[in-house]
Amino acid sequence: MRRTSRRTGILRTVLSALVVTGACATAGFVPAAAADAAPTGAKAPASGGVLAAMQRDFGLTRSAAEERLAVEKKATGTEKRARGAAGSAYAGSWFTPRTGELTVALADPDRADAVRATGANVELVTRSARQLDAAKARIDDLKAPAGVSSWRVDWKSNRVVVEVVAAQQRDNDVKRFLAQAREKAPVAVETADHAPTTLAAGTVGGDPFSTGNVRCSIGFSVQGGFVTAGHCGGAGQGVNGWDGSYVGNIQGSSFPDNDYAWVNVGSGWWTVPVVLGWGTVSDQLVRGSAEAPIGASICRSGSTSHWHCGTVLAKNETVNYSQGAVHQMTKTNVCAEPGDSGGSFISGDQAQGVTSGGWGNCSSGGETWYQPINEILGRYGLTLHTA
Repeated sequence: MRRTSRRTGILRTVLSALVVTGACATAGFVPAAAADAAPTGAKAPASGGVLAAMQRDFGLTRSAAEERLAVEKKATGTEKRARGAAGSAYAGSWFTPRTGELTVALADPDRADAVRATGANVELVTRSARQLDAAKARIDDLKAPAGVSSWRVDWKSNRVVVEVVAAQQRDNDVKRFLAQAREKAPVAVETADHAPTTLAAGTVGGDPFSTGNVRCSIGFSVQGGFVTAGHCGGAGQGVNGWDGSYVGNIQGSSFPDNDYAWVNVGSGWWTVPVVLGWGTVSDQLVRGSAEAPIGASICRSGSTSHWHCGTVLAKNETVNYSQGAVHQMTKTNVCAEPGDSGGSFISGDQAQGVTSGGWGNCSSGGETWYQPINEILGRYGLTLHTA
């Protein structure tokens, strides 16, 4: 946030309610009055903005949304213990919202009792997660044509799933790629309606942040700056805040191959550990970065389409953008639109990642991928700013 007089801060608070979305968990986006407010009472499982979005997008009551977050938090802890119990036999895991259960795929039946003791269900499979990751890495070495949308390790089928754009599945280059992929890994093929695209947009007055003629959304505050998407700008590029004033420079950026960047914050701006909800008062929301399992609910906030929720569909997916492949992405059925790039994906009060790209929109629906936050923190040696 940039230091301003109280009068100017009030004006910016009004403007923020009109044009700034909840993706901006850092510099320049938190109204002065809200940033100074202290948390009150017991910690809620998530902010009012997240709970409201879950009620809208999942058709839940507030109490049902809170209950789901509590069950998912328990499943996240169970998953961590189950992975330890499974050891090298671990072959993936997923959460089932209807039953509230976590299932762990296991490549060794001798580990089943130990995994069940953690509270997880067990499904026996042929290949371990390590074997599937190695198989997918061999496909990553191939050059994919535009008709191939993405590929990922699919824990439920115990295979590598390659998604092909439906209209191009008979393309000779696509067929050749699939033939090569099948030589390198156990492959299943699915079709996608659209090819993925990144979600940057041209500059519009009052937007979260800009680099040249590109507008994107802030992801999460870190000590000394914030993280966002790599396709929003290259290392050394200057960054301007929502009011056009200078914020800092991109200190590190990777795209394609990865899609993440981090920006230092200075010039009178500072960071806060919150994700703003559209038209709501910010609260201290981000309390950690525990990774949510497949099947868990997740919400996204960005500067164009605001708060939307969905579920985690897949992890470790390679997404084939026109600019090149991006690896280790997480797939969701949350919608997004141009300008949402870099914005926050959050599950309850736990940061998950920054928006990369997708297909569709928030009128007709679609799918969106994000780069996991813990990978970004580890890559640049950053510390998440938490409440």
